[in-house]
Amino acid sequence: MRAIVYDAFGGPVEVRDVPAPIAPDGGVLVRVQASGLCRSDWHAWAHGDDMVTLPHVPGHEFVGTIEDVGTGVTGWHVGQRVTAPFVCGCGACEWCRSGNAQVCPNQTQPGFTHWGSHAELVAIHAADANLVSVPDALDDDAAASLGCRFATAFRAVHARANVRADEWIAVYGAGGVGLSAVMIARALGARVVAVDRSADALELARSLGAEHTLVASPTTADEIASLTGGGAHVSVDAVGSAETSTSAVSSLRRRGRHVQIGLLASAEMPSLPLDRVIGWELDILGSHGMAARDYDEMLALVASGALRPQDLVAGSVDLDEGAALLPLTDSAPPTGIRVIHPTA
Repeated sequence: MRAIVYDAFGGPVEVRDVPAPIAPDGGVLVRVQASGLCRSDWHAWAHGDDMVTLPHVPGHEFVGTIEDVGTGVTGWHVGQRVTAPFVCGCGACEWCRSGNAQVCPNQTQPGFTHWGSHAELVAIHAADANLVSVPDALDDDAAASLGCRFATAFRAVHARANVRADEWIAVYGAGGVGLSAVMIARALGARVVAVDRSADALELARSLGAEHTLVASPTTADEIASLTGGGAHVSVDAVGSAETSTSAVSSLRRRGRHVQIGLLASAEMPSLPLDRVIGWELDILGSHGMAARDYDEMLALVASGALRPQDLVAGSVDLDEGAALLPLTDSAPPTGIRVIHPTA
């Protein structure tokens, strides 16, 4: 198959022919129709990742059709249109059985633990626990955003932060996951302040319902406190840096909740204001994707029109263009989600 491949962290990224994967026992092989370009793939390429074995094929959010079914799969068959969370649980451990596959200690992650979806074919393990059927009304490009950015933002805003109508939420970062958080928060009736360095990204955030937009600066937390009458009820760091995570926590009001989505490199660990965390009783929450069993509620809101992931898609590229764009993901202006069409 043709795939995007790199042989060294931070090294050249190219398209070449590689051996196709096979459907694992209990899993399936999916022919990829669309695969999202995500900052997490850039993060692994740029900084390295203990889960990644080189040479490597990145890509972890996708939509496609089942090409082959491994032994032991009971709920799926060839030809079905599917996606999967970027964290695939084993389906058998106590966390998977309790509905928390996103923290499964035996998890697999396409594009990290094994070759990913920036390719014509991708293997998914424990299919009965992880596959999600994609509604016909949702096109490939929009569906490709569900496995990572949109689902991650949905769980972070809805389940982890439990944002409520009329609460203020400060979203740091107006890339794919941040814009998803803006859209989801508005659909839940919250009031949004979006923060980014890019004027174009902030304009897109405003078009999706952000009530206020701020260019990131050393005074951002104080500006949010002023705009919201004392600070946000919820903050989300959708970037992943010492600066954004610290500012996001500092922008909260008393009893506020911070959700960390953005991945941080080991050299970027923040110095959080723990004195304020204690004195103001702030909650610091992590959010790591969303289990397949929780997709129904999100997809129901998509079907109703309350959530429109298609509005976040900024365009599609082929594999060769995707290989050129992946190393630039961190520096490119965040103006929506781009997807790769492996067979284009």
